[in-house]
Amino acid sequence: MEAGYASSFPRVLRRFALFAIAFSVVSITTGIFVNYAYGLTTLGPAAVWLWPVAAVGQLLVVLVLAELAAHMPLAGANYQWSARLVNTGFGYTVGALGLLYSAVGLPGIALVGLAPLAATVLGLDASDPLTLLVVAVLALLLAYAVNIVRVQLAARVNNLAVFAEIVGTVVLSVLLLVLWATHRGSTPDGGHGLGFLAVTNPGTPLADGIVGGALIGIFTLVGFEAAADMAEEAVDARRTVPRAMIVAAVVSGVLGLVALVGFTVAIPDLAAVEAAPVPLAAIATYWLGPVLTDVFLVIVVFSMFALLVVAAASNSRLIFAMARDGLLPASRALRRVNAGTATPVVALVVSLVLCLALLGYGTLDGSAFTILVGATALVPYLIYLLTLGGYLARRRRLRDEGVGSFSLGRAALPVAGLAMLWLVVVVAALTLPEAFRAADYVVLGGLALTGLWYVAVLRRRLRDGTAGLPQDSSSRREKRLDLA
Repeated sequence: MEAGYASSFPRVLRRFALFAIAFSVVSITTGIFVNYAYGLTTLGPAAVWLWPVAAVGQLLVVLVLAELAAHMPLAGANYQWSARLVNTGFGYTVGALGLLYSAVGLPGIALVGLAPLAATVLGLDASDPLTLLVVAVLALLLAYAVNIVRVQLAARVNNLAVFAEIVGTVVLSVLLLVLWATHRGSTPDGGHGLGFLAVTNPGTPLADGIVGGALIGIFTLVGFEAAADMAEEAVDARRTVPRAMIVAAVVSGVLGLVALVGFTVAIPDLAAVEAAPVPLAAIATYWLGPVLTDVFLVIVVFSMFALLVVAAASNSRLIFAMARDGLLPASRALRRVNAGTATPVVALVVSLVLCLALLGYGTLDGSAFTILVGATALVPYLIYLLTLGGYLARRRRLRDEGVGSFSLGRAALPVAGLAMLWLVVVVAALTLPEAFRAADYVVLGGLALTGLWYVAVLRRRLRDGTAGLPQDSSSRREKRLDLA
């Protein structure tokens, strides 16, 4: 029994598996391969130095979330933390944002990240929308099938992904750095030095360039709490989950910077690389040739697939957690855990259907999908902002309970305060520029839809005690009995 819930999952995930889950969801390989071009073309090579800024900012956030994970190791982490710190309605808003993020983010990764690289490796036409759609659909189907079979299979995929991430980014970037150091005089630009890392794009206003350059880290360094989403399947969750989140944040920050420096220094011709469809592939091809580059691209594709696997698992646990509290349509079906596989099969299938629907819609209207994917940059930071707001408002409750194995102690207020300041800056950077305005409307539209469900159905469920956290529902039932 944990926080009023009967155990629904076997506890099979240990320390390395939890670290692998957090590390794979962040996926520095996916983030850098997908977002590097944007930072390079807006700010220039100097964009690499904004990565550590994002890494430190997100580490502050992760430290707070780790304390929450130690106190409340429950599936659907951000929803549970927010609901228990503030109230169920507040938690429902945070959870709804999480569902929006996954429903758009997973097909976005499959179509924008994995499909073009996989098509290139397979010798298919990476510019054909139908080819990309087929590859993305197959990747999603396989990722969800892995999760349906058993959580241990998903964990094994993610354990392998840790090594794939390291080989596909860090080893590749260091190899390119060595080749540059020994052959840089033969490059088209005549061989630049390390001062190249300070070069900025003169055609972009500095303020816009800083925002664009920072987006490499901002887009990438999210999702550490996926380990907490799997907390009810973790062994000794109060200890292992917080540590997995913190270690994943530190390792991702350090290795990501190493990879960015290596790739950027090894740029042979800045103009040609900026114009390339996948700049990192262009850099690798120049130094390694097409065959060896394809080998590394296969590793990158596997890393992206592992991200789909663990993100699908995390999203299904959020659906399960919200359904367990009666917050979603068809909650009774969505909260079922299959006795044979020990996985929430219905929640997984519903998550897959939503992803495929949005994938099809986005493919039919490419501009719409670009806007949807843009919204996924903002949503996780809104979730963090709301969660940390609840933490700052009710952190004394955690201190009084004193049941967590990880605590920030006296550092809690300054760490959380600095984390909130970081989040406010990021949310402003992702909402105020005109380029993000359409994505802002998507987020507002998603919140409006969840608001309609709340007003039409959920508010009544919460009032009569058929929905909500266990203690809320039981207390309402007791009050009704007293009145009777």
